[in-house]
Amino acid sequence: MSTPEGFRSGFACFVGRPNAGKSTLTNALVGGKIAITSSRPQTTRHAIRGLVHRDDAQLVLVDTPGLHKPRTLLGQRLNDLVRTTWAEVDTVGMCLPANEKIGPGDRYLIKEIAALRKKPVIAVATKTDLVSPDRLIQHLSDIGAAGVEAGLTWSEVVPVSAVNGDQVELLASLLIDTLPPGPPLYPEGQLTDEPEETLIAEIIREAALEDVREELPHSLAVVVDEIVPREDRPEDRPLLDVRANVYVERDSQKGIIIGKKGARLKQIGIDSRGQIERLLGTPVHLDLHVKVAKDWQRDPKQLRKLGF
Repeated sequence: MSTPEGFRSGFACFVGRPNAGKSTLTNALVGGKIAITSSRPQTTRHAIRGLVHRDDAQLVLVDTPGLHKPRTLLGQRLNDLVRTTWAEVDTVGMCLPANEKIGPGDRYLIKEIAALRKKPVIAVATKTDLVSPDRLIQHLSDIGAAGVEAGLTWSEVVPVSAVNGDQVELLASLLIDTLPPGPPLYPEGQLTDEPEETLIAEIIREAALEDVREELPHSLAVVVDEIVPREDRPEDRPLLDVRANVYVERDSQKGIIIGKKGARLKQIGIDSRGQIERLLGTPVHLDLHVKVAKDWQRDPKQLRKLGF
């Protein structure tokens, strides 16, 4: 298939402190749920790619974990992943939530990005639905000043609300304008290049995080063991068996996830099954088990086993 004249394609990534709205924005641009969104910071652990298809362009969005001060080997690896991603993409979108003042963490990131070789950086004022027009004007002015202070010239400054869809299309166009000419990198209609197992594991982990609130935000990992069609089912009524393990670091955390008489684990299953069925397009029987992988965030061998 020949590439239309003037077609652009390339990679962009969103950068920002944890919980700056990067995953929600990725989902809004792609038009499908591919990155997990949680009210807890540091939920994204993989650089998930989402695809935006246009008649004249294909934009590949790379959603990175938030850069932070690492306290564990896992934290260190996540930071390395972020920096590698920045170096490889065509464009960077810096997310600065409008409902929070620009702080030391943002300034640190802006300085880091300013050190990249000449690369377009778009400032994205996220979460505009949460603030008044006056507060937004002040925030946009602060973004301009923070760029000047770090010696970074923003190629654009765009206020968006991923929740309301305000200016999301405009942001997509601005990102596409920065891409080099080139053919599509992925097939039409595909939303992500992440394997189904990874997406399912992320859905389950998100459901588990929502259920345990502040108790164990980073101690959870999920690994999908297998996805197999149930035998002896009529063709018009297929069923997939999905078996997954939820890993925690200590026995006490295992009790938290399972809950009284298994109630919490059951709820995690209910919360995630519907999303998994939408992803796979078929009914699913979800079999969840909770296992202890002692101090896995600090153990290189366990990190490898859990996919980090």
